[in-house]
Amino acid sequence: MSLKLPQAPNSGLFKKGYSSYSNEDGAITRNVEAVREIASILQTSMGPSGRNKIIVNKLGKKFITNDAATMINELEIVHPVVKILIMASKQQEFEMGDNTNLVIILAGEFLNVAEKLLSLGLNVSEIIQGFNLANKFVMETLDKLVVDKIASFETDLIKAVKPVISAKQYGVEDIISKLVVKAVQSVVNPKNPASFNVDGIRVVKIMGSSLSQSEVVKGMVFPREPEGSVKNVTKSKVAVFTSPIDISTTETKGTVLLHNAQEMLDFTKGEEQQLDQMCKEINDSGAKVVVAGSNVGELALHYLNKYGILVLRVPSKFDLRRICQVCGATPLPRLGAPTPDEMGEIDVIETKEIGGDRVTIFRQDESSSRTATIVIRGATQNNLDDVERAIDDGVSSIKGLLKDNRLLPGAGAIEIELSKRITQYGETTPGLNQLAIKSFAKAFEVVPRVLAETSGFDSTEVISKMYAAHADDKDTDGLRQGLNIDTGDVEDTGVLDVLATKKSAIDLAVEATNTILSIDQIIMAKRAGGPVMPQQPRPGNWDQDD
Repeated sequence: MSLKLPQAPNSGLFKKGYSSYSNEDGAITRNVEAVREIASILQTSMGPSGRNKIIVNKLGKKFITNDAATMINELEIVHPVVKILIMASKQQEFEMGDNTNLVIILAGEFLNVAEKLLSLGLNVSEIIQGFNLANKFVMETLDKLVVDKIASFETDLIKAVKPVISAKQYGVEDIISKLVVKAVQSVVNPKNPASFNVDGIRVVKIMGSSLSQSEVVKGMVFPREPEGSVKNVTKSKVAVFTSPIDISTTETKGTVLLHNAQEMLDFTKGEEQQLDQMCKEINDSGAKVVVAGSNVGELALHYLNKYGILVLRVPSKFDLRRICQVCGATPLPRLGAPTPDEMGEIDVIETKEIGGDRVTIFRQDESSSRTATIVIRGATQNNLDDVERAIDDGVSSIKGLLKDNRLLPGAGAIEIELSKRITQYGETTPGLNQLAIKSFAKAFEVVPRVLAETSGFDSTEVISKMYAAHADDKDTDGLRQGLNIDTGDVEDTGVLDVLATKKSAIDLAVEATNTILSIDQIIMAKRAGGPVMPQQPRPGNWDQDD
């Protein structure tokens, strides 16, 4: 009798090429290890002293940054569990614009403590239940720990914006935060701050000079000059066309029979008259500025110059929409004279030279504009990109303020306070949930620990000092005690975090952690498509006829 060899599990169930990892193979442990890996990459980049990472993407473009959102976008991650975590982080970026790295770092720490609980013999459902109870307690507690709020967008905004920017650009946060606040104040309507749109703040990077030469322009700045001879206009109507400003060409080919030279001259003259007539109609409508979303023909440009009309070509459809926003114009898909309703108005259009680059500025002189542009200067392209990311984070953090204007103490103070209070809550909870809640509290120590380590201080000593400073429940000054990253002392640093952003980050981290913990099996299909064969060189010379 022949010996029958055992087959692989599920061999007859799935198509050939499937791979399956179950709990018995240590699927949860592997998932935790994968998350730990991505968390450790982002961990050292957290906070004002966070280290930079060099990322070279598949196109060979280099990024030198400590911004978590940029790293996540550029890293091509294939692990399905880590992708769940990245989805949570991207949701935080989309909704709040800040604390994307906190989501991943906290989730990584929650999974670390969960792994230890699993090795002690706790069930996954008991850990998830404990984490959910602790998270509910955190959401209620955060409301009680509020120390300040943004009463006015005109005076207090810098309190919320400055800490966000200092986490990315420590040392120049004063300059950048003033630029961001000025830009936001010129766009936001004081009577209705909720109408603020993040897309209303644009950034233009111009190489040269230094960051201190950066400025805010009420309106839009385009890093190109107008096409024609007219470069500056004041108080004018604006017509915006999405179609090319040129002689219209037919979609089908046609043949024209010309009998003599006069007919040929008349044929081209008809086109010229048609263009002249169109430019005259635009001029008669009162529009002295034409914005083209596509090409501008040379002949059309000649006639527009003849009537003294400024022509600017804007190839980006998004920028075209923003011009319409600034001027109040309607983009027209047809050529011809615009109606008074379709035209917009602009106070000043000027062409300036900034650092060797010619730029066109659309500026509204009224008290509030729909769009503001921050023109940033710097020595290197990489530095400009990094400052732009810091500005984007600063502007996006206002999303959280619009939802809730309350502020929490920063610099690791709130995490230590939460850790202390969750531990106390865990003591009063009966059953095995107590273990999960206490471990959940321990995970919050990761923030002050990373802040201390990246600043060059002993994390154990800093955390024990912070616990001592937060020991008195009734002392509100103790609540504000965070880490001063310059001296290593525990004191009231004046750093504040937005309540809504912090709540969202913790909530998303817990949700992602519970989702990952509840996975006990990964079943992966074989990737579609066969192996890519390397192209063989063809015999013979490269320019030889086939």
